Amino acid sequence: MDLLPNELPDFKPGWVWLAGAGPGDVGLLTLHALNALRQADVLVYDALVGEKIMELVSSDCELEYAGKRGGKPSPKQKDISLRLVELAEQGKRVLRLKGGDPFVFGRGGEEAFHLFKAGIPFRIIPGVTAGIGGPAYAGIPVTHRDFNSAVTFIAGRGSAGELPERHNWEAIAKGSPVIVMYMATKYIHEIVDRLIIHGRLPDEPVAVITQACLPEQMVFETKLSKCAEDIKKNGIKPPALIVVGKVVSLRRYLNWMD
Repeated sequence: MDLLPNELPDFKPGWVWLAGAGPGDVGLLTLHALNALRQADVLVYDALVGEKIMELVSSDCELEYAGKRGGKPSPKQKDISLRLVELAEQGKRVLRLKGGDPFVFGRGGEEAFHLFKAGIPFRIIPGVTAGIGGPAYAGIPVTHRDFNSAVTFIAGRGSAGELPERHNWEAIAKGSPVIVMYMATKYIHEIVDRLIIHGRLPDEPVAVITQACLPEQMVFETKLSKCAEDIKKNGIKPPALIVVGKVVSLRRYLNWMD
């Protein structure tokens, strides 16, 4: 697409735009995000931004990698936020591009608040979060009137990499017909134990999704009680999504990718 709608905003010098790149498929990139890629002077991007999306970056745009991966050397969040301010104060048009949506487990809220305190103008560009796009590409609707009218998204680890004990596991187990878990593979055994202790059925359907919304996407189905064992058996590594709930059973009818 060479032409973009005239109504899309100009990227002004000294601004930071916090944008979501979606879960992987370049076709899920929004027009606002594409508009930003065409105008940015500097792109500060994460590990989960897809290669095809990076090909859309303007040829004269500076690239700065700020990816985080569990267990690997990564830039500190404070340093990333300070760098955004520094670049904006230089009069750059700074695009902070994150996989998925910047405000869904993307720490975009922290970065936006840091910009606010520094007096840097910013814009938020939502993206398709993996917890919506991944299940959809797997043929799993996260809501369905015959099964649920609520869905809960949780992070399976805390900001320091620990099991997030501040979650109310009883409330999640009893009040969430469908649970979509991000970053949960490391502590999946402990998480499953907490869900079953608080009333989830051991044979509840579970789907594990890797490489969400990419041609390499892989999905396997299991039961809640066997989830941790099957993740280990299949050698699943992050990033992965785990969907718990009866809606997983609809995949036999709605799996449109395979």
